[in-house]
Amino acid sequence: MQDIRSYSLNFGPQHPAAHGVLRLVLEMDGETVRRADPHVGLLHRGTEKLAESKPFNHSIGYMDRLDYVSMMCNEHAYVRAIENLLGIEVPERGQWIRTMFDEITRILNHLMWIGSNGLDLGAMAVMLYAFREREELMDVYEAVSGARMHAAYYRPGGVYRDLPDQMPKYRETPWHKGADLKRLNAWREGSMLDFLDAFADDFPHRVDEYETLLTDNRIWKQRTVGIGVVPPEKALAWGMTGPMLRASGVAWDLRKKQPYAKYAEVDFDIPVGVNGDCYDRYVVRVAEMRESARIIKQCVAKLRTLEGPVIVRDFKVAPPQREEMKRDMEALIHHFKLFTEGYVVPEGETYAAVEAPKGEFGCYLISDGANKPFRVKLRAPGFAHLSSMDEVVRGHMLSDVVAMIGTYDVVFGEIDR
Repeated sequence: MQDIRSYSLNFGPQHPAAHGVLRLVLEMDGETVRRADPHVGLLHRGTEKLAESKPFNHSIGYMDRLDYVSMMCNEHAYVRAIENLLGIEVPERGQWIRTMFDEITRILNHLMWIGSNGLDLGAMAVMLYAFREREELMDVYEAVSGARMHAAYYRPGGVYRDLPDQMPKYRETPWHKGADLKRLNAWREGSMLDFLDAFADDFPHRVDEYETLLTDNRIWKQRTVGIGVVPPEKALAWGMTGPMLRASGVAWDLRKKQPYAKYAEVDFDIPVGVNGDCYDRYVVRVAEMRESARIIKQCVAKLRTLEGPVIVRDFKVAPPQREEMKRDMEALIHHFKLFTEGYVVPEGETYAAVEAPKGEFGCYLISDGANKPFRVKLRAPGFAHLSSMDEVVRGHMLSDVVAMIGTYDVVFGEIDR
């Protein structure tokens, strides 16, 4: 006779806690999970094949759309791979700007994570708190690139343009006027560096507010402590990176172990967990936000005194200045050629990785000497993490599956790439 307590449950692909188009087939014994089978491929957009059909510089925008919460970090890995094959060195100021925006992106990612994970587990208020700060940093994205999300700001050889001298200000509305409007614009009176300085000073106090809501909250701890424990040896065997690995006690961070950009010149710590459970993953990400604010402060201080170009002056890979195009026909021709045909990259293969907010995001690139890649293979951290789902959630309750997916911090743009 069939056990009426045993049944299969479709979790997703449209479930609000699935964090994307994840279909999770759960074999249940009452409320207890016996087996979990993640089904991916429902979103698949063929990003890697699309990148192989276009000139190198036409695919930067695709990188933003992979992990669409960590846009510039994705771009960083891709342009670093191109720079390796071209043998070009990014100017000092461009490297510092990249380092600063990588950390801005890390904070943006973790703010989205803490808000959505809190919402998954019933803590509604933290989402509103986190998005308050997120809006400020989205304004920085928009000010520097013209787009709030898909920036396409990093380019082979540097970044698209230098930091603006002025931040956009809030305008008077029926909801914001008088003293309230003045308060909202207080940080925006100076340059972008002034704004980021003020933000980095204030942000740790905002993180304190998130912790007041969650860290010692007994309901939050009941939902996360001892749930989804990943031992360090298992984390390494599954190819975990980022907060998933560090929460299990492994202090592995590419910014320290294989420094790129200007990470070798900034001071920061690697937060590490002890138990490898959902609670430790929360604590590690919160600590990482504090460290990112430290790094941003150091980058701002350096950029205040550092002059120079932000992108290489080589018209084969970087566009000329707009003023030059107006008076120089050769510069104008270079501009059109760059954005239509692109540039030829020497034959070879390379792998470039960055410490993205979710873990190691890497780009393996092969060039056959043409103006488009022969092969693009992207290493997304979320794909490796999701492979552990079955073993981690066995024996847990159905509600714990939601907690586990939340602490994986999955975004399906990079998983179903």
